[in-house]
Amino acid sequence: MAREKKATLLIKNIGQLITMEGPTPRLRSDMDNLGLIENGGLAVSGEEILAVGTSDEIEGKVPLAQGCTVIDAGGAVVTPGLIDAHTHPVFAKTREREFEMRAQGKSYMEIAESGGGIRSSVRDLRAADREQLKKRTRGCLNRMLAHGTTTIEAKSGYGLSTEAEIKSLKVIRDLNLEHPIELVPTFLGAHEVPDEYRDNREEYIRIVIEEMIPQVVEKGLAEYCDIFCEEGVFNVDESRRIMQAALDAGLRLRFHADELGSSGGAELAASMQAVTVDHIVYVSEAGIKALAKTGTVAVLLPGTTFSLGGKKYAPARDMIDAGVTVALSTDCNPGSSYTESLGIVVSLAVLQMKMTAAEAISAITVNAACAVERADTIGQLTPGFQADIVIWDMQNYRELPYHYGVNLVTNVIKKGKVVV
Repeated sequence: MAREKKATLLIKNIGQLITMEGPTPRLRSDMDNLGLIENGGLAVSGEEILAVGTSDEIEGKVPLAQGCTVIDAGGAVVTPGLIDAHTHPVFAKTREREFEMRAQGKSYMEIAESGGGIRSSVRDLRAADREQLKKRTRGCLNRMLAHGTTTIEAKSGYGLSTEAEIKSLKVIRDLNLEHPIELVPTFLGAHEVPDEYRDNREEYIRIVIEEMIPQVVEKGLAEYCDIFCEEGVFNVDESRRIMQAALDAGLRLRFHADELGSSGGAELAASMQAVTVDHIVYVSEAGIKALAKTGTVAVLLPGTTFSLGGKKYAPARDMIDAGVTVALSTDCNPGSSYTESLGIVVSLAVLQMKMTAAEAISAITVNAACAVERADTIGQLTPGFQADIVIWDMQNYRELPYHYGVNLVTNVIKKGKVVV
């Protein structure tokens, strides 16, 4: 006879328990469905959710293991652990001088053309050893965790040589074993053309296709391949070639696209059955329709527009109304969006992209879980799901975008263990 599971962690007196139980992904009006239980309770057994319900239903009715941790939420809001579906956490140095230059009127492209931008981060990362990179990246992960993020998609992309890209992906692999945050690894060798190939971009494309992708796959260092598909970086034809090679090698696809202009990147991503297409500030109407049809997740990054001083944000309302799966992310990186807080991203999504608070929460939980293809294990607080849980210092979930610029997280639980 199977032994009855007992609770190793019990959370009671939850003012609003946001379970996100319901359709996956959340589309259109379903994005406002938070699976909310008033005066909720939650029981965890080991690493997984055992039971959810009202506090009275859970307390006293779920058997407790010896030494069970009991947390009185005191009427606070509880959500699933947050999922950041687009990050660049492995870099050697910050670029605050460029931030100041942008604030004084220089454009992102002007800074890049003068040797700044991604190419500046490439020079710094190549000079750093793996331990230096791990130390800096660990600090970034610690801040993410403190802000309620329990899973991230983590890209390489500041190496732009076979050796340096593999070094970055090994940092991601090491930290995934050592840190509470789960890291989902993405190879982004086609982030930019490095300085030494500016006059021979075709040779760099050959290296990405014939050297980098095979070695990354052989070493098992990435689940995904990403590309910066944009005029001036990799155009649609170049992107198609690189991504077809990645697909043929067994990597699944993600795209940076239509960030600086409408280039057909969203349409290409949809046609190649990409898991996500990200940024898409200038996505076309045809691109939106294609994403709705294929189910490719649109990962929107309002923090990037904000940090770059931009005025145009991705058309979230048009995408939601069309039935696109919409997720939100920080785009945490040293150049265009240096933040580890999904909370501030939610504020920007509500204020600048006219999403509701509930839609934004759907976009950093259940829809973000779809963006990392883990919707069957994370993004919800329902029995059998992984026990990734955040307790917030707020009485109503609408406070998250409203009370902006501060960290409202009080407790973070990852796989059933209190880590913050």
